[in-house]
Amino acid sequence: MKFKNQNLIAQELQSAILGLLRTHAKKQYTPKQIKEKLRIENSRDNIEEAIDNLLSKNLIISYKDVKYGALLGDEGMRSTSEKPVFKMERIRPESIDNQPFKREDKRPDKREKSKEQGRNDKVRRKVVVGKIDMTRSGTAYVVSPDNEDDAFVNLKNLKNALHGDKVKAEIWYANGRRKPDAEVLEVLERAAESFLGTIRFSKKYAIVIPDRQNMNVDIYVDLEDTNGAKEGEKVVVKILKWHGKLVKSPIGQVTTILGASGSNDLEMKSILINHGFDIEFSEDVLEEARQISENITEEEIAKRRDMRKTTTFTIDPFDAKDFDDALSFVALENGNYEVGIHIADVAHYILPNTQLDKEAFRRSTSVYLADRVCPMLPEKLSNELCSLRPHEDKLTFSAVFEITKTGTVVERWFGRTIIHSDRRFTYEEAQEIIEGAEGDFKDEILTLNTIALGLRKKRFKNGAIDFDTEEVRFKLDEMGVPIEVYVKQRKDSNMLIEDFMLLANKEVATYVGKKETPAIPMVYRIHDLPNEEKLMEFAQFAASLGFKFDFATPKGIAASFNTIVKAAATNPEYKLFAPIAVRTMAKAEYSTHNIGHYGLAFDFYSHFTSPIRRYSDVVAHRILAENLGDKTKRFDQAKLEEACQHISAQERKAAESERESTKYKQVEYMKARIGQEFDGQISGMIERGIFVETIHGKCEGMIPFEQMPEFFDLTNGRLLAKGRRTGKTFKLGDIVKIRITGADLAKRQIEMVLL
Repeated sequence: MKFKNQNLIAQELQSAILGLLRTHAKKQYTPKQIKEKLRIENSRDNIEEAIDNLLSKNLIISYKDVKYGALLGDEGMRSTSEKPVFKMERIRPESIDNQPFKREDKRPDKREKSKEQGRNDKVRRKVVVGKIDMTRSGTAYVVSPDNEDDAFVNLKNLKNALHGDKVKAEIWYANGRRKPDAEVLEVLERAAESFLGTIRFSKKYAIVIPDRQNMNVDIYVDLEDTNGAKEGEKVVVKILKWHGKLVKSPIGQVTTILGASGSNDLEMKSILINHGFDIEFSEDVLEEARQISENITEEEIAKRRDMRKTTTFTIDPFDAKDFDDALSFVALENGNYEVGIHIADVAHYILPNTQLDKEAFRRSTSVYLADRVCPMLPEKLSNELCSLRPHEDKLTFSAVFEITKTGTVVERWFGRTIIHSDRRFTYEEAQEIIEGAEGDFKDEILTLNTIALGLRKKRFKNGAIDFDTEEVRFKLDEMGVPIEVYVKQRKDSNMLIEDFMLLANKEVATYVGKKETPAIPMVYRIHDLPNEEKLMEFAQFAASLGFKFDFATPKGIAASFNTIVKAAATNPEYKLFAPIAVRTMAKAEYSTHNIGHYGLAFDFYSHFTSPIRRYSDVVAHRILAENLGDKTKRFDQAKLEEACQHISAQERKAAESERESTKYKQVEYMKARIGQEFDGQISGMIERGIFVETIHGKCEGMIPFEQMPEFFDLTNGRLLAKGRRTGKTFKLGDIVKIRITGADLAKRQIEMVLL
């Protein structure tokens, strides 16, 4: 066969499948049989997607038992190269002046419409709320928790919806097809209102061509709304209308001019904007921040517990600008200790429904890129008013505990306080003291470290999982170009702070969650049990390396993971176990429906300790404040749950932005090192090849199987590749030698070959 051992692109695959079914018109094939007949390398998912596309074009027909055959007659004789009913075309300047923004409109004739109606009478339909997931190629799906399968959306049924938008959609399973189709009924919420792109001009109009590859429409801009932008410049455009009377494209206004493409600064800004984060605050928000008084009145102090004379200090990264947590320490006469965990009282300054509050909620999180921070709050709040800077009186919301040296909590108190930090420590300074150096507050730091060890020991005994994943950092030159890539070391000083923050988060959630029956609605940080199918695949792989998994209880699973993590600490070949294990886990998220936090082994857990950078913590402060002592206030749970979903979505966008910025800097670093050789570790596998991550700097690239002397088959859940001819195997975690052959900044890809 001419397709032997090939991995076909989408259009080639559709043509190949259609050709096979028409050549054997009286037979029906399953996806597996199609792959065997064509002798291709495409995955089953690729083949099923191609089949779904052919079915949506009415070119083939499905039968029982998930089999497919040719559809003969007039309908079956159309070419797979025929254009779709509505083609979402890019606008080009040369076409603007003559016939502005008309779209090709090939509507089905009455005969086709009648047949479509006949098919629709036989399908199962329901309406769901979900998000649009659009691939780089423009293929769109509706992803909804109310439906197990993602539903394919034909471009004509998108209703101006874009990637990430929240929509109401109708989905259906037609004629026994395995996967559903969908039509967007209404766009409920836009994922982004501003987009980054290149501006192009004609005599009468301008357009902005978005950088996002999953944005399948250009943005129309009146010349008076271009803000002085010049031809070919990168700009930020805000959508004013999502479609007009004369144009089906969104209509926008240029708000920011970023200049010519290619600069380091522009690339980082592009990452933020393309994920929906504004790089500037509006003037209304900034003015509201400017109006907040820096003066702390005696009246306000009288409402709070005054802890300014208690020994207090902060421990943060050396380059931190906002300090939202501090620790206080008092040795008690009974041999126990009073430890205060003091958190910036952001909720005192940001009142509900103000411009600041609305903007903080809209952003929901600060975003930490490789070379900058996109803050949730304006600088006056994040770096000044709310930052717990040394030698300044600051308003805080505190959790104060009487605690033993082994980490047993005897008493707890929550409330608003005023503190005065005596010292700002970096993690490095605190670590030196822990390791024996002399320094300020040495006894306090050593005792706090001992208590933290006790808290940690209890947590792991109760079933917590130690996922100590490695964090990549960069040393940059004055132009922002990386000159060094390194893995951040996590030492006792880091874990000391983490342990006390975990304690505060757990105790606050427990207090609110147990105060009343039924429970007071609260914003919890929840984490479900691992995905069973992924867990089984991982356990089989672990077993091949001599690790036995205990599936009897959730605690047994956690203990098995921890055994593997400990082994990875001494054997570099097991280093990848932790990130692979993380992928078997459910994602932590925010919800009012408490199921506990599996990874931390906590029945109740919230986020309370970082309100400068997380809106969830601001909400937790408000709920706690209204439920202290004899007070009880129940916030609207439905509204809280809706807020939780938004905050969780923003958190995912921030994480994607951070990963993309790290990847960009890694590619930029390797671009200057083409031709050099590195030790690497196999970090992943797909049908086309293996991913290798350099030991130094964790820079990842893919090595295609086609560059190797034989073809490989993936087994054991993509954890092992086996050569067809020699039986040679590659498994996740194997140490290999590679040479860098290329680095594509636009695609964020590192090219390498296996030595």
